[in-house]
Amino acid sequence: MNIQAGLDISKRNIIAPLKVVLKRSGSIESVHRVHAVVSDEKGRILMRAGNAHLETFIRSSLKPFQVLPLISSGASEKFNYGEKAIAICCASHNGSPLHAREAFKVLWNADIDVDFLQCPTPVGRKSPLEHNCSGKHAGFLATCKKMNWPLETYLKGNHPLQVEVFRRVAELLGLPPEELLAARDDCGAPTLRLELSQMAMLYAHLGSSKQAQIEAISRAMVSNPELIAGIKRFDTELMLRAHRQVVSKGGAEGIQCISRLSDGIGLAIKVEDGSARAKRAVALHLLRQLEWLTPTGLQELEEQVLVINPGVELEVQGELKFLES
Repeated sequence: MNIQAGLDISKRNIIAPLKVVLKRSGSIESVHRVHAVVSDEKGRILMRAGNAHLETFIRSSLKPFQVLPLISSGASEKFNYGEKAIAICCASHNGSPLHAREAFKVLWNADIDVDFLQCPTPVGRKSPLEHNCSGKHAGFLATCKKMNWPLETYLKGNHPLQVEVFRRVAELLGLPPEELLAARDDCGAPTLRLELSQMAMLYAHLGSSKQAQIEAISRAMVSNPELIAGIKRFDTELMLRAHRQVVSKGGAEGIQCISRLSDGIGLAIKVEDGSARAKRAVALHLLRQLEWLTPTGLQELEEQVLVINPGVELEVQGELKFLES
């Protein structure tokens, strides 16, 4: 099923999607449609709004799972990577000196030259280390170094590294790896097209402590939220206020995935038109409904990540609903 087919399924199969309405001086100016689903680690859909089976690309929300081979290969142990190294490999950071330095350390510990990075140098910057995906790429290279896999072709879909990433993701979803559909992300690395419920299922695994390697990734993320995105950016600001109980990782084109660690359930959000402001507004709305953050924390988070101009307001309509038996 492609994304358009997913948007056109019959009404009897869906609960109404959420709507984000932008009003200017009280008049409606824009409307965004948003799908969201909560799943457990067995893939059971617990709550939803809109189409839980919508297929779209997970984009950078895949990063915590692209780190798995770094740990399972023994590379993280061989190169003495701590939680900061794992966190930067999961990051979509803002290219600050802090972030670039941590990505460089991943390469330095593995004795890999920066020139092997295949993420682009951002416009106006001086190094690929400043690219928001540099940590992920550094982790890819470190894994290849440990496994004696080619460094020059680490982004190819048939490279042993990417095959292993697909295998691990498929294993978590209970699927044969050949059923996964990959496409090139903007940084050059493969990303996957998944159902929204499958994304939520992956994050339910991330929120569970049943698998040590996955638990190490979630622990690294919540212990180092400033590395995952950056100050005043959604993922960092949410995790700073969640007392190590919520892990969050967004992706481009309106993708947001969140997990409640103590519950082992995952939430996945997709804005049809890819709007970032609508994604943030819905995430705040659903965090409030699910009570995953305190009222004070939610207010502080909203003040940091949902700044809009005077005379303009965002209103989220709808909520997650339990499935009827």
